[in-house]
Amino acid sequence: MTGLRAVAGGVAVAMVAVGVTGCGTEARAVCGVVVDSTTYADPATSRTDVDTKLPAFTEECDWIGFAAVTGASESSPCRADPVAIAATKRENPNGNPVVEDRIRAHRVTQALPRAVKLFDCPTEGEGSDVLGALRYLAKQMAAQRAPGKGHRIMVFSDLINNRGELNVNKLDLTEGARQQKIKELRAAGLLPDLTGYEVVVHGFLRQKTSNPDRFPLLESFWKEALESAGATTVDLL
Repeated sequence: MTGLRAVAGGVAVAMVAVGVTGCGTEARAVCGVVVDSTTYADPATSRTDVDTKLPAFTEECDWIGFAAVTGASESSPCRADPVAIAATKRENPNGNPVVEDRIRAHRVTQALPRAVKLFDCPTEGEGSDVLGALRYLAKQMAAQRAPGKGHRIMVFSDLINNRGELNVNKLDLTEGARQQKIKELRAAGLLPDLTGYEVVVHGFLRQKTSNPDRFPLLESFWKEALESAGATTVDLL
């Protein structure tokens, strides 16, 4: 009987261990969201994208920061506070998965309203400063980086950056010129630090109807630029 009890005890411990790692206490990603408040925000499709795609993204995060694309993204007063989704050690000292799931279920609901709010940032000059928003977000996320966690960014923007040193509407998109522009942006410190990040963009070139022959070249430019900034994957949807 002693041997049987020992085996049963070992099985019980193993089951508990599986339950702990499978029910919400495992580390999830450090995340960020960029919301474009310029002309990208006008069509209803843009807001629908956030409503339908952000909740599932948020479920995979332990922490999520926000940035708005405006005409002056880095200096904009239009902000949304980050959401710390995972329970802290003080809130859940024993790593109880039930407590973790309860805290997460409450906090994930805070992400969507904060993101949607950024659609309505006041106009700040003309144009769209996408790179500035990415730099601001990357700086927030840098303070949260942790080994063993994923690092993911979801961008709701057409990526029509036309402020500062990057105006994609006038950009020479030949291969050599693209590479030269990326080098110039990196040398000037204008590319965000996206080392190890997965980046997904929703609404790429939305409503842009002029010069459709440039669309594949613009896609190449942005993929090359974001990968040059350190991104491991870049999806432009």
